[in-house]
Amino acid sequence: MTRNQMFERLGFVWTSPELPPSPPGPPRRALFRYRQSLVEFVHDASRLEGNPFTYPEVKTLMDGVTVGGRRLDDERQVLNLADAARRLFTLVENSRFRLAKPVSDGLHARTAYREALEWGHFRGEGEEISLTPRVALGYAEHVPPPTEPGGRNLAGIYREGLSALTEIAHPCERGMAYFLFSALQLFYFGGNKRTGRFMMNGELMTHGWDAISVPAARAREFNETMVQFYVDRDGSGMMDFLYDCRPQDAPAPKADPEPDSNPSPGF
Repeated sequence: MTRNQMFERLGFVWTSPELPPSPPGPPRRALFRYRQSLVEFVHDASRLEGNPFTYPEVKTLMDGVTVGGRRLDDERQVLNLADAARRLFTLVENSRFRLAKPVSDGLHARTAYREALEWGHFRGEGEEISLTPRVALGYAEHVPPPTEPGGRNLAGIYREGLSALTEIAHPCERGMAYFLFSALQLFYFGGNKRTGRFMMNGELMTHGWDAISVPAARAREFNETMVQFYVDRDGSGMMDFLYDCRPQDAPAPKADPEPDSNPSPGF
């Protein structure tokens, strides 16, 4: 498969980022670091969705204690993310993670439980067969492939995309390309970015690379870069941004920023 054919199947282009040839350690190291930062991962992911839960509140909720004064929908989103994060850890730990539809569907079922219109399957595979979501870009909108009965069109796009992804040798580049592919095609009615990042991180950790979390303080930058990706269909900037968000050996103390006044839509 040529590079242009790969781009065509995925729906976007990019210039390969400069990445180290070898991971910093074995998968067990990446898993350990992921587990140690699980609260931070959940907090960051929730803040990208405009969730007002603070870092201490996320930790309290993940410890099994309810937090007063918060909306139930916001609480559910945090609990869903925590459930999916723990599930991802188990999949990688037991060597059961794959870039595959059943794995993605399983993570989506946890990520978007009672939040998306439907969860755990592609658009069109459930009861809703006509609604097609759109992404507002301010001055335009991104329209993904339509929702069709049975979701056969999306399943076909997914298979072609996975075939193209196998042409990418570097796990980091492959994982980031998967995230952008899933965010572009919007296989689900909601939770696409969250599920795509879980899948990206599963691919990274499986090959010994640290999972990537977009810091809450960089939410606006993330949203702006994603909008540019939708407009240009060029993933170069987004890949550079994601890799720049990788964990450092000595992370700075975590601060809880103010909620983003322009949170990203829940796609």
